[in-house]
Amino acid sequence: MRRIILKAPAHIAPFNEPARELRVQNKPLWLWQRDLVAQFTTEEREYDNWQMARQFESEPVEMFVHRDNLFFNAALVEEFISRAKAGRRPVRLAFEKRDAAIAKHVRPLTHSFFEYEDLLLAEMWYLPNGINQSVEAIPLVIDTDVRERGYYHVPPYMATEFGDLTYQLPRKSFVLIENWVHLFTTDILFGVFANGANIEDSINVDWKFKLKVLAHALLEQKQVLASSELVKVGKNVIIDPSAIVHGPTIIGDNVTIGAGAVIDNCIIGNNVNISQGCQLMLSVISDGCFLPFRAALFMTTMMENTMVAQNTCLQLCVIGRDSFIGAGTTFTDFNILSGPLRTMGLNNRLEETDFLVLGGCVGHHCRLSSGLVIYPARTIESDVVLLASNERKFIVNNVRFEESDHHPHKTRHPYPRLYPREDGT
Repeated sequence: MRRIILKAPAHIAPFNEPARELRVQNKPLWLWQRDLVAQFTTEEREYDNWQMARQFESEPVEMFVHRDNLFFNAALVEEFISRAKAGRRPVRLAFEKRDAAIAKHVRPLTHSFFEYEDLLLAEMWYLPNGINQSVEAIPLVIDTDVRERGYYHVPPYMATEFGDLTYQLPRKSFVLIENWVHLFTTDILFGVFANGANIEDSINVDWKFKLKVLAHALLEQKQVLASSELVKVGKNVIIDPSAIVHGPTIIGDNVTIGAGAVIDNCIIGNNVNISQGCQLMLSVISDGCFLPFRAALFMTTMMENTMVAQNTCLQLCVIGRDSFIGAGTTFTDFNILSGPLRTMGLNNRLEETDFLVLGGCVGHHCRLSSGLVIYPARTIESDVVLLASNERKFIVNNVRFEESDHHPHKTRHPYPRLYPREDGT
């Protein structure tokens, strides 16, 4: 089967980069997609748009077509392709509007869904006889098989109308990435959080899997959550005996974890250094990252080669590649004024996120000094330098490149711009 990839060139703020280049589950999105569909396809071709694809793809061959800004997991793509092949007709991926995972976490901030009656149509097709069948494709509805999971309770004295904060976690995941919040959803909610829920469900319903986990724990003389069945460790990894690592967790190669560190349900990439006393929960730490002592991350994703310094706290955040977060900087996540948070959306407009609790987002190649406090859902554009001062300790607005603190010093301390906006500014 031939795989046809349609490019989505729009840049995702504040990274100033197309979605395909951004990291999900510690892989560039394009590589994540390729790895998942490799078992079904024998070749792949990329085109800028439908017109170009139709011009060069006139052969009546079996095709799997999709946009390159889509995140999907193995369970979703396997069901889509298997059902499509069984039906032997051209189909297009669709979801019901009332599907809780799509309605709650994907549709907000998304502008590219096509509505058809009570369905939302996504840009993914199976075409058994070539690309010209796309106009004949009928909706193939996938149920994401959602479960509701909560993590903590907002005390009544803080917000009487909120109560438990819950998320809709699908077994068959799909996200159309058009905003940085979709990256948070992809990596954390539909990634490590949903994977943890899958493991929990398997232990509860599959007695063979439960016995396998218990057997590993007994043989290794470890706690159940620390057994090798739930904690996968790569090569050349050094873990201090006093560190606590609970699964489901994946640790890559050449990783060092220092004394007193606590890691719970995370993905840790290759060549990562996690120093003494760090606390990581429900987070994704990509290749080459460095966390000095007592850094704390909760439901946060860090792209490659980023450093978060000591005593820094990040909650429900997304941090781009090659960035530095100074010591003692805090990303707050709760809107104490109540109501859903808003963040930067399409055309630099504020849009509702449908999240009551949400951290901030830092782009690529940023430098943030020590002691900053970033308010919920704020964004800091790529290539920005922020220096804490009496006037600028609390970041209450989104920060654009023009507001970077390096401009007055660029003659003495040049700081290159690596990620200009889509329009070249």
